[in-house]
Amino acid sequence: MGRRPVAALAAVVLVAEAFGIVMLNWILGLAVQHQDMSLAGLDPDLMKTSTWANGVLIGIYLLVCAYFEGRCALTDKAPGRLPRIALISCAVVHAVIGAVTVGLVGWAAFALMMVTFGLVVFTLISYGEPREQAPAQATEPEPEPA
Repeated sequence: MGRRPVAALAAVVLVAEAFGIVMLNWILGLAVQHQDMSLAGLDPDLMKTSTWANGVLIGIYLLVCAYFEGRCALTDKAPGRLPRIALISCAVVHAVIGAVTVGLVGWAAFALMMVTFGLVVFTLISYGEPREQAPAQATEPEPEPA
């Protein structure tokens, strides 16, 4: 499998993950709202709002990373400095969350996190470091035979 299809697949996976994270946080916020739950005296409305805001922010972050992956797939060019930093942080987050999910959720969730981690890392490695344009070297004309 080439690098362009992997980058495209990574973009699709990140979009699906962003949607899933937003929906999960939305449902958790609704649960807090309907149960009128409180944690150590915190306002339930504040907890609901912060849960929804967290879901939206993480969703936007994943969509930005998916955009960078998709741009790599469409243009077949290495990501620039800022996109590379975002994708590296995305890979690190998936690795850490994958390690945590083994104990909390199970091996299936770990496998999904590692697939996403692998797709992002493969894209970063396959496109390599963006290279600066090398200056055109002037070639000296060959001397004419006398």
